Amino acid sequence: MSLTQAQFSFYALNMQEKWVELIVTYDQLEAEMIKDLLESGGVDVVLRSSKVSPYPVNLGKIGEVKVLVREEDRDTAEEVLKQFRGKDINPGQQ
Repeated sequence: MSLTQAQFSFYALNMQEKWVELIVTYDQLEAEMIKDLLESGGVDVVLRSSKVSPYPVNLGKIGEVKVLVREEDRDTAEEVLKQFRGKDINPGQQ
């Protein structure tokens, strides 16, 4: 399921779903690949970014692309991403 930012806002607010940040990247292509990987396993994903499309600028938080998943899918998403990358995505959190 792929949602636009407006659809995500409507869905999240009206359905009271709790979405959590899985990972932050500065590479839109990487974010899209992660999204496709997780969605192929049945995990809903939303990408949030402050980038202005015609200007490919990565200045601090403007360049961030956040990968969000439902709170109840976090463990599954982390495990899939860990296997895909071959390492722990949050080494400081245990």
